[in-house]
Amino acid sequence: MREWTIQLLRDLVAIDSVNPSLVPGGAGEGEIAERVAMTLRQLGLDVEVTEVAPHRPNVVAVLEGRAPGRSLMWCGHLDTVGVAGMSAPFEPVERDGRLYGRGALDMKGGLAAMLGAARELVRKGGVRCGRVILAAVVDEEYASLGAEALVRTWRADAAVILEPTDLRIGIAHKGFAWIEIVTKGIAAHGSRPQEGRDAILRMGRVLQRLEALDRRLRARPPHPRLGTASLHTSLICGGRELSTYPDECVLQMERRTLVGEPPDTALREVEEILADVRREDAEFAGHARRLFERPPYEISPDHELPRRLGEAVMRVGGSPDYVGLSFWTDAAILGQAGIPTVVFGPGGAGLHGLEEYVRVEDVLACVRILSEVTTSYTT
Repeated sequence: MREWTIQLLRDLVAIDSVNPSLVPGGAGEGEIAERVAMTLRQLGLDVEVTEVAPHRPNVVAVLEGRAPGRSLMWCGHLDTVGVAGMSAPFEPVERDGRLYGRGALDMKGGLAAMLGAARELVRKGGVRCGRVILAAVVDEEYASLGAEALVRTWRADAAVILEPTDLRIGIAHKGFAWIEIVTKGIAAHGSRPQEGRDAILRMGRVLQRLEALDRRLRARPPHPRLGTASLHTSLICGGRELSTYPDECVLQMERRTLVGEPPDTALREVEEILADVRREDAEFAGHARRLFERPPYEISPDHELPRRLGEAVMRVGGSPDYVGLSFWTDAAILGQAGIPTVVFGPGGAGLHGLEEYVRVEDVLACVRILSEVTTSYTT
């Protein structure tokens, strides 16, 4: 199991699967999907390959049990972020118990564990009851087209997302909203202040209030596992040239959201800020719109799935730790589709960074734990 899984991990990291929606010209998931599908077929599983976008297929395989029972989905994503600044992103290097390369942690380590666990179950005669659904999806790093397509076609009684969690059991994560704010001015020659209105200075008033809002968010009582909500301003542009009053300024921001916050909270907060500026300046012109939003997610630690996963962790010598995750995952999409989901995967460092690695022993532990919880849950 060890050599097979590590070699598979090396093979997956060596494949360029940069998300082309995130990085124009990126290789996409076609080649790695072929590799995953080939491995699953070699294990004797029924495999379905479905294009979600041109040359960007989801791969879904099924391991049927010998008797009726519940279904458990294992899910991971095939795409990675970009490689700018990395010297050899697709040349996996193993050193000091770590395997380095783009996607090693996010999340080809989880994919390798998923396929390794499937191999272990097949080697032991399959699952006695129920079915295991293995899903490798595209586009998690951008718009999650793969997960959305998955839940339109497939259902399961529960699911495990193999994102990196340092072998902790993720039972909650934050959501996010991307918002664009536009302030308007009047273009005029810099020598004619009586004719011009400065859109950038007016955005400054908005920025001051956004900073105050962020302080208020962080001062609120925290969610027990997720901490506090937050916001940051990501991108700003405005103006035409040095001697001209800017007639427009555009700001894009991100608001991290918590379980329990009403829908549209983030946009409503920004609209209230704009209304406050208008009360101060009757000539202020500005508007906001939501660019994209994903909800937060939570499952009770008392739900059977996280409980059985904790028992599996203990059976392989670990101590279960139930945590909230600061980042968003496809668990929210599966959860919205009515599939109770936990997030569980190996640990490492360098997520989206220049030196990304996964701990090899964590990948191997995931193989054992995933096999254990599957046998327990589907029986």
